[in-house]
Amino acid sequence: MKILLVFSLFLGTLAVARAESRAANPLAFADGKVVVDVQERLRLEGRENTFDFNDSVNSSTDDRYLLQRFRLGLRLKPAGWFQTYVQGQDTREIGSERANVPFVLGAEGDDPFDLRQAYVEIGNLNEFPLALKAGRQELSYGDERLIGAFDWNNFSRTFDAIKLRYENQPRKFWADIFGARVVNIHDFGPAGNDGWHFNHSDGNDNVAGLYAGTTALSFQTTEAYFLYRHKEDNNPRYFDSATPANAARAYDIQQEIYTVGLRLKSTPGQLHGFDYELEGAYQWGRAGGRLTNSFPNAGGVMLDHNAFAATIKGGYTWTKSDWKPRLGLEYSVASGDKSQDDRSDESFLNLFPTNHKFYGYMDLFAWKNIHNLAAQLKFTPYQDPAAAWKAVTVQLDYHAFWLYTNEDAWYRANGVATIRNPTPAARNADTFVGTEFDLTISYSPLKWVKLQAGYSHFFAGDYLRATGPATDADFGYLQTTLSF
Repeated sequence: MKILLVFSLFLGTLAVARAESRAANPLAFADGKVVVDVQERLRLEGRENTFDFNDSVNSSTDDRYLLQRFRLGLRLKPAGWFQTYVQGQDTREIGSERANVPFVLGAEGDDPFDLRQAYVEIGNLNEFPLALKAGRQELSYGDERLIGAFDWNNFSRTFDAIKLRYENQPRKFWADIFGARVVNIHDFGPAGNDGWHFNHSDGNDNVAGLYAGTTALSFQTTEAYFLYRHKEDNNPRYFDSATPANAARAYDIQQEIYTVGLRLKSTPGQLHGFDYELEGAYQWGRAGGRLTNSFPNAGGVMLDHNAFAATIKGGYTWTKSDWKPRLGLEYSVASGDKSQDDRSDESFLNLFPTNHKFYGYMDLFAWKNIHNLAAQLKFTPYQDPAAAWKAVTVQLDYHAFWLYTNEDAWYRANGVATIRNPTPAARNADTFVGTEFDLTISYSPLKWVKLQAGYSHFFAGDYLRATGPATDADFGYLQTTLSF
């Protein structure tokens, strides 16, 4: 039934897209001063052993289900220096055996139609170097390794924020200074997400930052940042009444953290097919205890925090080939806590990332207590010369994972939930966790439609075998997105 539902909705999507493709923008009115945008996304997912790595147990996380997301937005731009935007979002998880509670056992849950974005923007950077954006909005910087919209997730992420941007176009320099509070999905409690409740930002979780960049060197983008996060408690907490031990938090533990970093990324097309990216970050401050089953076990005591993370990647694209193949290599590292018996914490805190893009599509790892060596092959076996968007893209990714230290936990992509904790067996185990293979195929038959399919397999390594069940894991999905 799930597959039939996806297929029928997909056919409807194609029919609508064909009808609308005759117009450049069928939802723009009043000479572009009023623009409506609509997005409908459906993803059929299947997971096996991705939580317990135990083939002998048929848990609620070994399941197939449908994720549905609908967005409706309205942009008003009465003048070149002023615009306002409002966007609502409705998300559903259909046919899952998991409790209908967000984030518990990786569940997306339901969030009936809610306010996702609502902001005003004042300024025209083509005429004046300052612009102000205030209200509920996305924040996305760099490759989103530390602050991003996390759009793969059904809820995604927004902030109640105020942001001032300075841009000196002749000097090819820009800088943002911002203050923000993350918007939390309303905690519906053990009864699940039945009914409507407004999503609020958390006054006890504040982040501020200065993020600047320049393209003065024509061959690369250079960015530097300073971020401050003060989270006064461990909320929000989400509970599954059937199994209280499954309690989960959405974002992170109590902390007062400073992060400085530098990012360098090559300009596409400037290096005769070669490309590169480097990013490094250092943190200091205080963090609220270590994690065991997602909760601090140090009684809320704040520990001295010093941690780091870095990534380096490079690749080459055969630009003269019709398939435009790109072969890339990447290495990422993030520190972990080397001792459970002192007053310091060295486990890098991942802030508000979009980790899905970087450390395997099964979302088993964060930029935290990790070594990740990866290789990627991407190519386009078909592209319509008359329509650049009508193309088939194939991507193969291979990851090898080690823990930075087996004195710290193995953290999932949210940087909070743990897969394996630092038990005596874990501390004596080899740090090699395993390898992951990801295959992704995407195709846009029409400008408004994107189809994507993916399959991932995780091969259990020595660390898994030494610390508990160690069955290989599988993940697959089919996704269709209609956007106007």
